[in-house]
Amino acid sequence: MRSIRARTLLLVLGVLSLSMTLISYKSYRDAQHEIEELFDAQLAQTARLLAGLVGQNMSQSDRESLQSALNQALQSRQNSATGEIRAGHDYEGKLAFQVLDEQGVMLLQSASAPTGVLAKMVEDFHENDANAHQHLDTEPLSSLAEQLVGYHTVPLDGYHWRLFMLRDSQDNHMILVAEREDVRGELATKIALRSLLPDLVGLPLLALLVWLAIGWGLRPLQRMAELIKSRAPDNLAPLILEPLPIELEPMGAALNRLLMQVNQLLDQEKRFIADAAHELRTPLAVLRIHAQNAMDAPDPQDRNDALHQLGAGVERATRVVAQLLTLARLDPNVVQLAMRELDLLGYVRNELAELIPLALERHQELNLDAIEPADYVLLADGPSLGTLLQNLVSNAVQYTPDGGHIQVQLDAQADAIILRVQDSGPGVAEAQREKLFERFYRLGAGQGAGLGLSIVRRVVELHRGSISLGESPLGGLEVAVRLPRNR
Repeated sequence: MRSIRARTLLLVLGVLSLSMTLISYKSYRDAQHEIEELFDAQLAQTARLLAGLVGQNMSQSDRESLQSALNQALQSRQNSATGEIRAGHDYEGKLAFQVLDEQGVMLLQSASAPTGVLAKMVEDFHENDANAHQHLDTEPLSSLAEQLVGYHTVPLDGYHWRLFMLRDSQDNHMILVAEREDVRGELATKIALRSLLPDLVGLPLLALLVWLAIGWGLRPLQRMAELIKSRAPDNLAPLILEPLPIELEPMGAALNRLLMQVNQLLDQEKRFIADAAHELRTPLAVLRIHAQNAMDAPDPQDRNDALHQLGAGVERATRVVAQLLTLARLDPNVVQLAMRELDLLGYVRNELAELIPLALERHQELNLDAIEPADYVLLADGPSLGTLLQNLVSNAVQYTPDGGHIQVQLDAQADAIILRVQDSGPGVAEAQREKLFERFYRLGAGQGAGLGLSIVRRVVELHRGSISLGESPLGGLEVAVRLPRNR
């Protein structure tokens, strides 16, 4: 799901629906239980009302009049004969009752009272007794009063009846009030479902409100997206979003930091292109002049001299371009070093073997000084270290006079290896040493492009090391590179 709003809404509504379902179910069960308790209380109240109406000295005619009045009061709201609906409520209970004396003789009962219910109750107390009816004939009802008083649920004639038996100790009457379970259950279910109706109606309304609330809450994110979308491709100015919610502050800070880094990278590239163009302009102009001289020279010796100068200029331009490409390749924003365990001593020996011809060409002595045996293993990128060593040694060869001395030292320490390149050249004043790391900075009349130490420092930074310049014991310049083992 790609929409944060839809995903959040789905999650919130899912949790809300599950919670409301569980709460509604619990409320429904509690409502049903309380309604059942209310109906039971109504049974007990009716039984006590009947106990107060039926006295021991009431005549037969008075009982008949009372029964007629009670039948009329407890009948259904709708008259089955005329269809007339009496005033009242749909939730009125349909009660049945019986009043018996202590011998079990029926004194009063409603027309809807179930027959045989008393015998069924006695049978339940005398399980597996086929002569349960005889107990009513042989035992007075008062002897069973302690067992029969209270609430009972009795199956009879295909229905379950909820009964309440009350004993009137003053008149020795037994009052039985009953109500069918299916009628009670229907009323209880209706009442309980009515209590759930607000939840069922409110859920869609709540979903709409949650949808609007989430949309309002995500509005700052939408404003940020619209602002970014509306910006011009060349507009790398920081985003200004005020006020910004706390949750979006890290995102805004990250975007502004990214824009700043892109700005720095573009500025760096612009400076690099400008410097490279400036540095290549002179060699190309010189090449054009030498080529023109070779074409115009009438004397073969002059033509050969011009072609020789042209070859030297091409070599210098090639070296400048190679160094520019190396510097671009070692850009920290794009380079990915292949770090692996490397025996630096063996690696330096192999590299110096390839560089010795440069020194021999100028009758210089190039040697390696390292204590053995020692641990010279570290995690490093071999090709970039080769570039570092080539630049340091070639710089030393270039600035050391013919017949001079160049020495490469390796010093194995516990957490790092120190690589030193020392020469017997004229050296560099302390005030100018830091400038040697700047691009295209050349000291004296050297033939380089002024990129060697810039490349070296870039390699050192990529290896999380450090570089320093000092005075060499041989009288010239010493370049010390500290490379951590990173193991």
